[in-house]
Amino acid sequence: MSASAVHSLWTTAATAADPISKIDTPKIEYGQLSPTLIILGAAIIGVLVEAFVPRKHRYYAQLFVSVVALIAAFAAVVALAADGYGTTKARIAAMGAIAVDGPALFLQGTILLAALVGLFTFAERRLDPEAHGARVDSFAAQAASVPGSESEQAAVKAGFTTTEVFPLLLFAVAGMLVFPSANDLLTLFIALEVFSLPLYLLCALARRKRLMSQEAAVKYFLLGAFASAFTLFGIALLYGYAGSVSYGTIAQVVDGTVQNVNPALADTMGNDALLLVGAAMIVMGLLFKVGAVPFHMWTPDVYQGAPTPVTGFMAAATKVAAFGALLRLLYVVLPGLRWDWRPVMWGVAIITMLGGAIVAITQTDIKRLLAYSSIAHAGFILAGVIATTPDGVSSVLFYLAAYSFVTIGAFAVVTLVRDAGGEATHLSKWAGLGRRSPLVAAVFAVFLLAFAGIPLTSGFAGKFAVFKAAAEGGAAPLVVVGVISSAIAAFFYIRVIVLMFFSEPRADGPTVAVPSPLTMMAIAVGVAVTLVLGVAPQYFLDLANQAGVFVR
Repeated sequence: MSASAVHSLWTTAATAADPISKIDTPKIEYGQLSPTLIILGAAIIGVLVEAFVPRKHRYYAQLFVSVVALIAAFAAVVALAADGYGTTKARIAAMGAIAVDGPALFLQGTILLAALVGLFTFAERRLDPEAHGARVDSFAAQAASVPGSESEQAAVKAGFTTTEVFPLLLFAVAGMLVFPSANDLLTLFIALEVFSLPLYLLCALARRKRLMSQEAAVKYFLLGAFASAFTLFGIALLYGYAGSVSYGTIAQVVDGTVQNVNPALADTMGNDALLLVGAAMIVMGLLFKVGAVPFHMWTPDVYQGAPTPVTGFMAAATKVAAFGALLRLLYVVLPGLRWDWRPVMWGVAIITMLGGAIVAITQTDIKRLLAYSSIAHAGFILAGVIATTPDGVSSVLFYLAAYSFVTIGAFAVVTLVRDAGGEATHLSKWAGLGRRSPLVAAVFAVFLLAFAGIPLTSGFAGKFAVFKAAAEGGAAPLVVVGVISSAIAAFFYIRVIVLMFFSEPRADGPTVAVPSPLTMMAIAVGVAVTLVLGVAPQYFLDLANQAGVFVR
């Protein structure tokens, strides 16, 4: 029999017996995914810049590409929101993979603005003295060289700088944009990896204290890999439970309203053990990313070891992305499991608020102190998540927006206080800073008061919104714990302010470097947002309210 005859027999048989219809062409709504696509495109251009642009022009080319991309992506988010995609036109795009709705657009806008302000601190090149006639930034001269080796010294002498940090930042931002808007578990996992891997690399690139920086990166990578593995195992179990990775289908199986059951999965579908263990594992992976106790052990070490601009960006943007994903998972996929996950989240929120606040009192390093402060803030935000009301969602969105700018501003101030070894992060060195440099100390005091939640700062408006939502959602005891934790936390914030303004400056104390307009802008934006959201928060609270409805 000829080959063609065999082929025709085979295709006829396949057509007769084949229940599988032809594969549909993917239908992608490029306009609705434009913020993410702009950032990914710019990240790829950044990689090409590294390959083809001469070394001396790379810094300016990368900075230009990154700034333009972040502004364009933010404009795209605003355009989508103005077009009604945050409210009336909210929908599921990209064949069910991405949700385009209020929370997604609000969080994407916040991440892009935080990344833009963070980018200014990345690009800062005036704080360190010039090395061999070349201006240097916070990042290693050559990332691949061994710390202290001849190749590193040669790279410093040649005036090299690691401009790859800009495309890495953009890749991380692209993953963060997808993470809170993912509408199926596989998209969620891919987004998690896309933003985690660049962050692991960025943490290892400090110019000063390189060994400590590399140690931080290895810790973050190993613990992050474990958390990702737990998340992936949880996704596999939830797939076994619902026969689908789509959020909508899983929610229907949980509620018992699912229509067409896959016969191959009928035996395991609806098995509650798979649901409970799978959901717990995914939530655990997300709690690791937000730095909630008991999954917080990486936070202080990584915040202390990473280059300070990276710490600021990571502390702000990762929290926004991870809380967005956590909200969508609990409110869209698992609302039918509310009675199971609420008590657990209560416990996590309480130990996170108290743990972060109490351990912060013992810290002697300013970056570690801010790390434990960020853990306590994760607990406050969880109080809003537990509310399970529309107000809960909008209060969390507002808190994340307010918190991210205060955080980047605070870490930007930390980069200015320097001694011979680079940044002077030990608290004892900050004594009397208010007399040496009243303006810098005053700005840092504003950020600390915002962290403490003092009225007329964005921190107070955010905490008030979250606690009000929690109280109305039936979690009043949680609010009591939150207020006690805030009081404990206020102690160590005020302690730093007292140290700066009411202590004698040390003779061998650090100096305050004069930054370029880039860092000044980052700090100015932080102060402005802190005061505007504190004095007149209503417009932004209304904006968060409008954006607080998930598409299902």
